[in-house]
Amino acid sequence: MDFVATIWNAGSFLLGYLVPFLFVLTVVVFVHELGHFLVGRWCGVDVKVFSIGFGRELFGFNDRHGTRWRFAAIPLGGYVKFSGDGDATSSVGDSAELSGMTARQRERSFPAQSIGERAAIVAAGPIANFLLAIVIFASTVYFFGKPVLAPRVDQVVAGSAAERGGLLPGDLVISIDGRPIGSFADMQRVISVRPNETLSMVVERASGTVTLPVTPALVEQSSPLGKQRIGVLGVQASNLAGDWKTQHFSLLESARVGVTETWFVVERTYDYLAKLVSGRESADQLSGPIRIAQVSGLVASNGGLLGLINLAAILSVSIGLMNLFPVPMLDGGHLLFYAVEALRGRPLSERAQEIGFRVGLGLVLMLMLFVTWNDITHVRSLL
Repeated sequence: MDFVATIWNAGSFLLGYLVPFLFVLTVVVFVHELGHFLVGRWCGVDVKVFSIGFGRELFGFNDRHGTRWRFAAIPLGGYVKFSGDGDATSSVGDSAELSGMTARQRERSFPAQSIGERAAIVAAGPIANFLLAIVIFASTVYFFGKPVLAPRVDQVVAGSAAERGGLLPGDLVISIDGRPIGSFADMQRVISVRPNETLSMVVERASGTVTLPVTPALVEQSSPLGKQRIGVLGVQASNLAGDWKTQHFSLLESARVGVTETWFVVERTYDYLAKLVSGRESADQLSGPIRIAQVSGLVASNGGLLGLINLAAILSVSIGLMNLFPVPMLDGGHLLFYAVEALRGRPLSERAQEIGFRVGLGLVLMLMLFVTWNDITHVRSLL
């Protein structure tokens, strides 16, 4: 019976956590690398390898242009290797490979391209991630609509920030700090990221329009990603008939929603990082593969395929942002090198680039170790 239970638990883990996690990660990585690939091809660069994952190849095929499309054993990332690359990260050119090329082949190598073309190829990966998120968010509201609950206050919790700010039952929130509020979710979004900050809230009530100073309280809540510190007003949504509805959008309006939703993830991420640097946030909210797998499983069980697709959009934005950090080895590090090259009129030496690559690799490995330790600590706290 113990053996059967072990097999059952293993199967449950694979179906409940690992499969959803790999689905989300593979989609996001594929789109990121596809951005590099398509712009590289558009610039006339030969592509040697398009890999999903690292390590030993599990299966693959060659296309008519000579590119090897492969799926590798370690499915935690991927890469595109262009002709003339010194390695899969495009950090330096391969002198030996370049010296053995014909003039025509060198013209189609990555190092032979202009600074602008190389920068476009590198930036295409993160840009593709942002575009994926926009398309997912836009498609979701276009095909399914968006449940919208009017930002009307039904109840005010005694002693809460809302009561201290002067909010009353029946108030309809119009704007917060000049930002229009169209739904209760819009209000929660603004409030959640602005704890302990005095905000100017415009509400509509029977006596007319009133402007109130409200200061959301800082509250710590548990979530699958760990402890989260958010701002809370202390109000409940209205349950009046007519305050519940599903809003449908045209194609153009859906595109606008997609951009808005993507920008919100960007804004929230940078807000968290800024507070992390200033000491107003804790690093225990940084997550790695283990907690992402856990969240993927929870989303798959509760939200199904649509929930997983929306998680892929959020993760896609996060990966796009992370890759833009000016750290050698990441796309942002390459863009930094190209900026220096443009200013100096010549590239950094291979030695300098190699040192930068090693420093970047060290920083990325330290980050991976840290978030993995965060994940393990979080999982242990749930046992």
